[in-house]
Amino acid sequence: MNTLVALLAWCVLLVLCWPLALLALVLWPIAWLLSLPLRLVGITFSALFAFLHALLLLPARVLGWRPRAAAVA
Repeated sequence: MNTLVALLAWCVLLVLCWPLALLALVLWPIAWLLSLPLRLVGITFSALFAFLHALLLLPARVLGWRPRAAAVA
């Protein structure tokens, strides 16, 4: 659905201002490539926080604490 909305927005931009639409088409892959390192940093920090969470809760889990099961609706 998001792809369809983006395509329609680009088509409207193409009709209204075609040089800007073509510039966006050319620069989008460059912006995507530049954002890859930031995504990798985000994944790394997410994994680090999950590891710290598991490490801090390890004593409680060893003593028998279990997280609540998700309520089935």
